[in-house]
Amino acid sequence: MPLGPLRPSPLVEQAAERLREQIAAGHWAVGSKLPGETTLARELGVGRSTVREALRALAGAGLVQPRQGAGVFVLATEPTRDWPTRLRRAAVTDVYEVRMAIEVHAARLAARRRTPEDVAAMEAALEGRRVASGADDAAFVDADIAFHAAVVAAAHNPVLDDLFAEFTPALRQGLIDLLSLTGLRTHDPNTADEAHEALVRAIADGDAEAAAEVVREELEDPLAGQDGVRTPASGTAPAPPRTPS
Repeated sequence: MPLGPLRPSPLVEQAAERLREQIAAGHWAVGSKLPGETTLARELGVGRSTVREALRALAGAGLVQPRQGAGVFVLATEPTRDWPTRLRRAAVTDVYEVRMAIEVHAARLAARRRTPEDVAAMEAALEGRRVASGADDAAFVDADIAFHAAVVAAAHNPVLDDLFAEFTPALRQGLIDLLSLTGLRTHDPNTADEAHEALVRAIADGDAEAAAEVVREELEDPLAGQDGVRTPASGTAPAPPRTPS
């Protein structure tokens, strides 16, 4: 199928889109080499500089890869999604599994590295969670996430901080949906308060294994009985957990 000349408008965008369509349609298979800039420019009816910029955009999307002295080769038929996009489309259970890996280790590190200021921040966040128990589900989830963010911060590992911050939006909406569907807080508005208090105490006491165990127990429960289930973040929540956090 010929590429065809382009209409006047942002030519780089048009060229990139036309090439993307051809790659997605299998016109050039994964691993194959694209025609040279001169050939592409002639078929698209644009200059070589436009083709060069279009190819750069496709490389940024993970579709093609230029190889020095060899040309430009197709890497994939669909663009690589960025991390926030992947998280927005992830299943609640998948997010929980990643959260568990991060928070269990963060709790262990926090118990070893916490400062008096860290303990004070966690105690303040715990009190904020208790106050939020009188509010709606969204406010309670926000307060709960703030508490766990304080625990992660006490680990003093900026990479853990960044990872937790990245998946917080997907986690937040999943928890709000879950509370709404299950009515978990109807009879216990401040659900799992004792466990959260135990976590602060374990970290303050420097008991790394106790802190990790508290978090593990709290985060394993929402996945209980969910083997093989993958619930979209915007869809139906998994079976009712003991606690949303």
